[in-house]
Amino acid sequence: MKILCIADETDPLIYSKNLASRYGYVDLVVSAGDLPLKYYEYVISVLNKPLYFVFGNHNLEFLTQFTSHANTINQYGYADGKGMMQFLPAFGGDYTDGKVVYDKKRNLIIAGLGGSMQYNKGRHQFTEKEMFWRMCKMIPHLLWNKVFHGRYVDILLTHAPPLGINDDVDRCHRGFSTFLAFMDWFKPKYLLHGHVHLIDSNANRYGVYKQTKVINVFQSFILDDPSLGKDL
Repeated sequence: MKILCIADETDPLIYSKNLASRYGYVDLVVSAGDLPLKYYEYVISVLNKPLYFVFGNHNLEFLTQFTSHANTINQYGYADGKGMMQFLPAFGGDYTDGKVVYDKKRNLIIAGLGGSMQYNKGRHQFTEKEMFWRMCKMIPHLLWNKVFHGRYVDILLTHAPPLGINDDVDRCHRGFSTFLAFMDWFKPKYLLHGHVHLIDSNANRYGVYKQTKVINVFQSFILDDPSLGKDL
C-alpha cells in the first residue's frame, strides 16, 4: 500500500497542476493536521482517493463544526442546532480525530488523536490527562477490532509526536506519553505525526518505539508498505 501523508505546510509539489502525474498511484491520503480544508478538497478532487485527517493546533476555522456533539455533520455541512444549515467546504475528507476508522475496501484500520500539548490554552490543546482520556474512549472499538480483525489498529494518526520521539524541548512541541502507552497496548505498525517542522530537508523523520515505526510526515511523505492493506 502506498499512502500520501501530509501535514503542517502546503507542499508546492502537491498544490500544483502536476499532482495527478506525481501522486496518482497512491491508495489513499492521510493528514496529520494544521492544513486548510481547501487544501484537502484540492487533493481529493484531483487524486480521487479517500483522505483521513485530524486537526492540529492551527487552521482550526471549522474545528467546532466537527467536534460539537450538538451538530450533525455530513459532507455538505452541519446543522447548527437552531434549524439552520451551515455549509462546510465540500472537501469530502473523513474526520478521524478521536475515532477508530476501518477502511473495509483497503482492510486498513486508522485511529486518530489530533491536537497538541496545552501551552497557551488555545483551541485543540490538551493536557496529558485529557489526551489519555481521549485514548481511553477508543478502547472498546480497539478491542472489537482485535476480536473481529485480528489486530487493534494499523496506523495511529496524530498531530503531536510521542514523548521523547521526534519531539522538541519546548512545551508546545513536547510529545505525549499517552502515545507511548497506546503503542505499548495496541501495537500499531505506524504512528504518523506532524507538528515538529523539519526546516532541513535532510533532517531525520524516523523513530522507533518497540513494534511501531514513528514518522514525522511534515509537509509530505510517501509511506510505501506492501504489508499494509492485505486482501481480505
